[in-house]
Amino acid sequence: MVIWLCGLSGVGKSTIASALFERLKIIRPDTVLVDGDCIRALFEHQNENKDYSLSARRVSAQRIQNICHWLDAQNILVVAASIAMFDDINQANRDIFSQYFEVHIHADIKTLAERDNKGLYQSALRGERRDVLGVNIPYLPPSSADLRIENSFNPADVDEYVNRILTLVDIGRI
Repeated sequence: MVIWLCGLSGVGKSTIASALFERLKIIRPDTVLVDGDCIRALFEHQNENKDYSLSARRVSAQRIQNICHWLDAQNILVVAASIAMFDDINQANRDIFSQYFEVHIHADIKTLAERDNKGLYQSALRGERRDVLGVNIPYLPPSSADLRIENSFNPADVDEYVNRILTLVDIGRI
């Protein structure tokens, strides 16, 4: 089973995925967290001048999909956090994973630019950075997410988000 959390940079995917992972790890010790930022670091695919173009983003997305597929084939429960901007990859996930649940984490671009924990949005809005999703690369949300979470960025709400995801995947069946 793969639980795929997706959304724009800074929307809270990693925070929510980490909390979900911690909860699942208690009942399924074979749970693995696959975070897009960590996979980029693992493959040394973080050069802001070349590794965030549309084609480089596709390479990164395919790597994440391949890692999740490899783990899922071993009956390992996977929690993935990825921007997931390519609808064809998202749709293929439904065919290649044993079970697939797509959770779209959302916040409006104005909120993300105000929070801007990585400095991406402000530098892109000033014209200092290119290839920023939602600013100079269009972002289309996933077309068939199983659940959409509007992130309030209130730390107290993370448990509620995790509970909603666990209800979606029917925690009793895990």
